[in-house]
Amino acid sequence: MFNIVLVNPKIHTNTGSIGRMCVNCGAKLHLVKPLGFEIDDKHLRRAGLDYWANLNPIIWESLGEFLEANLEFKDRFFFATTKCNKLYFKAKFNPEDYLIFGGEDCGLPLELMRLNRDNCITIPMTSQGRSLNLATSVGIITYEAIRQNIDKFDFRDSVCEF
Repeated sequence: MFNIVLVNPKIHTNTGSIGRMCVNCGAKLHLVKPLGFEIDDKHLRRAGLDYWANLNPIIWESLGEFLEANLEFKDRFFFATTKCNKLYFKAKFNPEDYLIFGGEDCGLPLELMRLNRDNCITIPMTSQGRSLNLATSVGIITYEAIRQNIDKFDFRDSVCEF
């Protein structure tokens, strides 16, 4: 199971969509405060549909609290950023990795990414764009990590029934 970490997310509908994706792919969602919304926000739950009840996210009061509890895994921290040139699909992901994303307005703190510069990854974009939507970015990188490890997951594999 991958760990999806959102550091200071601001937009409830992005987080709701990411939560829905986490339930569907078996990932654990970590939310690092401050958040730009309340966890009981009806829009957050609407974006996550009925999946939100099955999510059980871990809420961290601060980045410091998250790091204190998880720093031993820093070698498996992957930081999504526009501030590097290493393409996300060149990274080698393992189950239990931490895929870490910053808030919609400012991305990740540089001091956090300095914990493991070799694991800073980016999604290719044209020069006309600044960044992608947070939920889109999380989906792209998470499903590449799953693709690389599909044999370790219990995903439904069925034949079309039509």
